[in-house]
Amino acid sequence: MSYTSASEAKQAILEAGRRLYQRAYVAANDGNISARMDDGTVWATPTGVSKGFMTEDMLVRLAPDGTVLEGTWKVSSEIAMHLAVYRENPALGGIVHAHSPAATAFATLGRDFDMAISLETAVQLGVIPCAPYAVTGSAELAERAAVYCREYNGCFLEHHGAVTWGADVLQALFRTECLEHTVIMYEHMLGLGEVRLLTQAQLTELDSVRKKFGITTGGRPKGRPDTKHD
Repeated sequence: MSYTSASEAKQAILEAGRRLYQRAYVAANDGNISARMDDGTVWATPTGVSKGFMTEDMLVRLAPDGTVLEGTWKVSSEIAMHLAVYRENPALGGIVHAHSPAATAFATLGRDFDMAISLETAVQLGVIPCAPYAVTGSAELAERAAVYCREYNGCFLEHHGAVTWGADVLQALFRTECLEHTVIMYEHMLGLGEVRLLTQAQLTELDSVRKKFGITTGGRPKGRPDTKHD
């Protein structure tokens, strides 16, 4: 999905920014959000502004090659990553990059999250890979994140945070929220002394749930072997 109304796209970005800030998924001027229009242009957040206090006049509209078409503010330094993702997967309509605490902490490990620890994790996310470290705003970071955008629903950015994408900004935001919630649950499970996964049979049942919701990306996370006690 892409946006046909600039007003709708901009309001979606502003609302996502407020939610990220209110939930402390970004601090200071962290994070960036974008929405793709049906003509291929992209509305994006500016640099140097708290995502909780943006206004419409701060947003910037860009051509697919990064040329500024509308707006007077300087666009986010990480816009290259957004544009690379949209080029790689034209079906996407929204991208959210945040530094939520639990997901960012997990990103420092440089590991994929591939464990089916809950129903929602398995359905909404699947597997979240980790893009190797690259400097913020660099072409290298853009390339390393974009390779995942067809098969998966987002990725960690090593020692940096996470980025999620979707049919629109709201779906991308929900995936950011689900990812943070998932890593927090995982931390609690470690504290309880056991990380118990869904079984293979349970994951197979959830395949039909994913199809029902039209979720075709994300891959299948790891489950535990089936036993007669499950």
